Amino acid sequence: MAEEVEEKKSFLDKFAEVSAKVGNQVHLRSLRDAFATMTPIYILAGIAVLINNVVFPLFLADDALKAAQYWGNAITLGTLNFSAIILAGLIGYCFARNKRFDNPIACVVVGIASLVIMMPQTVTATIDAKAGTTADISGAFLTSSTGTNGLFAAIIIGLIATTIFIKFSSIEKLKINLGEGVPPAVGDSFNVMTPMLITLSIMALVSALLFGLFSTNLLAIIAVAVTAPLKNIMNAGPLAVVIIYTFANLLFCLGIHQSTISGVLAEPILTVLIVDNMATFAAGGTIPVDHYMNMQIVNTFALIGGSGCTLMLLFDTFLFSKNETSRDIAKLSILPGIFNINEPVIYGYPIVYNLPLIIPFVVVPDLLIAATYGLTCIGLISPCVVMVPWTTPVLLSGWLATAGDFRAVIWQVIEIAASMAIYLPFMKISERAQAKQLENASEED
Repeated sequence: MAEEVEEKKSFLDKFAEVSAKVGNQVHLRSLRDAFATMTPIYILAGIAVLINNVVFPLFLADDALKAAQYWGNAITLGTLNFSAIILAGLIGYCFARNKRFDNPIACVVVGIASLVIMMPQTVTATIDAKAGTTADISGAFLTSSTGTNGLFAAIIIGLIATTIFIKFSSIEKLKINLGEGVPPAVGDSFNVMTPMLITLSIMALVSALLFGLFSTNLLAIIAVAVTAPLKNIMNAGPLAVVIIYTFANLLFCLGIHQSTISGVLAEPILTVLIVDNMATFAAGGTIPVDHYMNMQIVNTFALIGGSGCTLMLLFDTFLFSKNETSRDIAKLSILPGIFNINEPVIYGYPIVYNLPLIIPFVVVPDLLIAATYGLTCIGLISPCVVMVPWTTPVLLSGWLATAGDFRAVIWQVIEIAASMAIYLPFMKISERAQAKQLENASEED
């Protein structure tokens, strides 16, 4: 028996160790940090899209509507349509910080400049759609390169360029030391001048070779070879997302935050998908089926009350529990839980290492992800098109995320009832186990 327990502990320890290594891998951690930093502008873009396309049309029309929507369109232009440029700089900054490089601002410059260098130098513009006449224009940028469609290119180019830059910056012979008495900003810029020139020259050479030999660019290659397959993996049904969040929530039950896994393996791709949806919705387009699975489905419909949907466990505790300790924890946890913050429940109830509660904690979100995706596919609820703050309370979050679809609110009510039903027997088993443990401890005393 002791050997079996030791073997289980050994497996759990190894699982936690491997997961921690994945979460702490410097490139993945930098990616997670960059997207976390960008979250506010995505939320702002979501609010602007919602107001422009749902609120303003309710009481404005024609010229007045067009004038009012200029506000939201300006926000969209500066956030969604410029998001790849912003992300390239943030990737460079976060990677430099995680590598403890002493000039992270220089990496912002390298990340942004490298992405722009890789963009096509001429774009094709339509002159007359009916006649089918077009013209090549130089000195212009496509929003498909600078905006949401360029996010994966920003990630890859930003990481590659910054890695090369940091490598060259570690070579002492390439540094230019101006001596004492020089302002720090000037001294730092000269220290990295040669490595920056070399890095950007390399990126420009790659761009020139791709254009000269293959008449293409790196962004187009990444779109076909990386972006499309990754999006397809996440949208080939909910299986991939369910698997990732199963392991992530199981990890949380071992005391390690679930973002260690989900934050680096799923959230960046799922965030790109919801950002794409916002841009499509803002432009008046139809959300494609391969974008139905996205970060907002997870946050809005499968993390009610936080990881594991523990808000429903608190509801069960208030309604059905006679355990005073559990009720006291629930009283302390209910307010944070309403805003999807559930660490008090996970570590106080506890969920951690509590086998009866681990089962619904892992299973409930998986069921809700799969069910919500299925309902979206058959048209019973609208696709998520707005990125709302993850702290938005349930019911309001469903209405906002789907741009005012009350069917999504009704579905969240059903989710709450179903999840309470699933949690209830496991809560009872957990309380009986706790009572038995106290009884055994009293007998031993």
